[in-house]
Amino acid sequence: MATPVLEGAMRDGSLPGSRTAWYVIQTKSRQEFRALEQLQNQHFHCFLPTLKIDEVRRGKLATCVKPLFSRYLFIELDSVTSNWHALRSTRGVSNLVAFGGVFATLPGACIAALRNVPVPLHERLFEPGERVAIKSGPFAGFDGVYQMADGEARALVLLELMSSPHKLSFAIEILSKQQ
Repeated sequence: MATPVLEGAMRDGSLPGSRTAWYVIQTKSRQEFRALEQLQNQHFHCFLPTLKIDEVRRGKLATCVKPLFSRYLFIELDSVTSNWHALRSTRGVSNLVAFGGVFATLPGACIAALRNVPVPLHERLFEPGERVAIKSGPFAGFDGVYQMADGEARALVLLELMSSPHKLSFAIEILSKQQ
């Protein structure tokens, strides 16, 4: 979705002479999306970069959206006109990040770079060719090579048994990345 460009806007999206800056908010544990929603309901301009991750949930492989920076989001505030006091009582917000009593800010170019990532970030649970360990069942303790997903809850793994390779299907929840 394209953002509108204001006439006379600078490269980072700010207006000449404006007092706005991007600040870092620390959220309560696992409440980044709640804090984002609550801040947007109060008409604050916020940004929460996310990452798509494949996870095993209830025995099935599911794609989840998680924050790129756990417990942090970004907010654009005006140093004069923004209501900073409302931030403290916002659900999901812990505090504004500060170092030595000075609030941490980010240049608008950093936020623009995060927003303009060319491909949606997606992290897979296992990549083809990756070494995996089998945690339980009759093959517990064996190591193999992940080949591909076999439906929502299973994966094909290449195991070497009796000096020959065999492709076997395992439940995803019993596989782990080999260290």
